[in-house]
Amino acid sequence: MIQRIITGSIAVIIFLPIAYLGGIPFTILCYIMASLALFEILRMKKISIFSITGFLALLLLWVFLLPTEYSEFLLHIDVEKTEILFFGVLIFLSHSVLTKNRVSYDDIGFCIISVLYLGIGFYYMIETRFAGLTFFAFALILIWLTDSGAYFIGRAFGKKKLWPDISPNKTIEGSLGGILSAILVAIVFYYFTEIGNAISFVHLIIVSIIMSIFGQVGDLVESALKRFYHVKDSGKLLPGHGGMLDRVDSWLFVMPLLHFLNII
Repeated sequence: MIQRIITGSIAVIIFLPIAYLGGIPFTILCYIMASLALFEILRMKKISIFSITGFLALLLLWVFLLPTEYSEFLLHIDVEKTEILFFGVLIFLSHSVLTKNRVSYDDIGFCIISVLYLGIGFYYMIETRFAGLTFFAFALILIWLTDSGAYFIGRAFGKKKLWPDISPNKTIEGSLGGILSAILVAIVFYYFTEIGNAISFVHLIIVSIIMSIFGQVGDLVESALKRFYHVKDSGKLLPGHGGMLDRVDSWLFVMPLLHFLNII
């Protein structure tokens, strides 16, 4: 527990000031975090990020993460991100042929879905911060309190298992506690920040419930991935916490929702 607290404190000391600054420093941080998460997820499949396959996946991820504010140069060469992604798929398939199927179709599919999984989440994390510190803080605090509420209420009152085949310790009571915590976050942000001027109270409550649910789904998705590949943690980067992917699994689902649900 002490190791977990120390690691968490160091991570917060590094992350929060850069998140507060935003702009290029935060974008660079997100690139680093996304690259580390890709390294971890490819390692589950026993694909080295230093291989040609891993390097191609990393390049595609970096293109995917390019913020709207910094992607003007793509317009000058009349290329869109989706076109680069499609071209990347063709390169991957060609690489499979050149390696005589040592890099299999299954490997290629895993790399592509991993790039999309991480790319969408981290891209919208960057875009959320560009939209404003308040929205970014709202998403982060909602995620953290959903997790904390689910943990403490689950330990105190949890009896019915939520999804034992995927995550044996999670309970329905804990999940509901996480949602309740998210509602409390929404109420505070509605009355004490400018979010209350941008969205109605009922709308914000509904959105917060959806975000809390999907944050918990994001956690279950990563748990299912680790269980399938027989790993306890995605990595050992953060002692007591696991790897980078273990820390951002909920973020990857929640950050895009702020945009998909027209909050930003």
